[in-house]
Amino acid sequence: TTTTTTMTTTTKPISLPETERESDKLAHSKLLSKVFEEMDPKLKVIRRQLNDMVLDRQSSKTKKSSNRKKSPVEAMNTVFNPSTIGTGGKAGKTIFVVNVGRVENLYKTSKRDRGALHRPPQAKVDLHGCTQEEAVEKLGASLKTWMKTAMHGSYPWVIPAVIVCGGGNQILSETVEGWIKHTESVANAPKCSASY
Repeated sequence: TTTTTTMTTTTKPISLPETERESDKLAHSKLLSKVFEEMDPKLKVIRRQLNDMVLDRQSSKTKKSSNRKKSPVEAMNTVFNPSTIGTGGKAGKTIFVVNVGRVENLYKTSKRDRGALHRPPQAKVDLHGCTQEEAVEKLGASLKTWMKTAMHGSYPWVIPAVIVCGGGNQILSETVEGWIKHTESVANAPKCSASY
């Protein structure tokens, strides 16, 4: 008996030097360029045909009117009667929450002093029944007291204060708004402040 043995050989891919690869790429590119040059007129014709095709479009949708009959209640003329719940029916802002103190710290807050600015304010002035002139005088007198309290306090030397205008006409609230804008050491408190 004879036994045969077979040997298998594995072939490794032939690796070309880098310069040969580059030259092969260039040759391939040149051949493709020639193909594209020959096809260019045909491709232009195909592009033109595609652009010239008119595509069918659906018309835009239109809202259909309802043929529903109105009930007798709907058919009657309705009267606009807005709700006055929660509005009080008065014009102008009734309460202003402000920060009073050192100008350079009015708009600064940090985690450390945030709690001090959000405590219920001890400083409060009520302007109910005052004329514009009386309100400005009261605000000026209160400002002196508030500034003294802020400066005797701790950093950032700013305290919260409440100015109550009441719910009358808006003239007094406009006066207070103007006073806040023009007074250097007073600023509206941030919206996140608790309401008082």
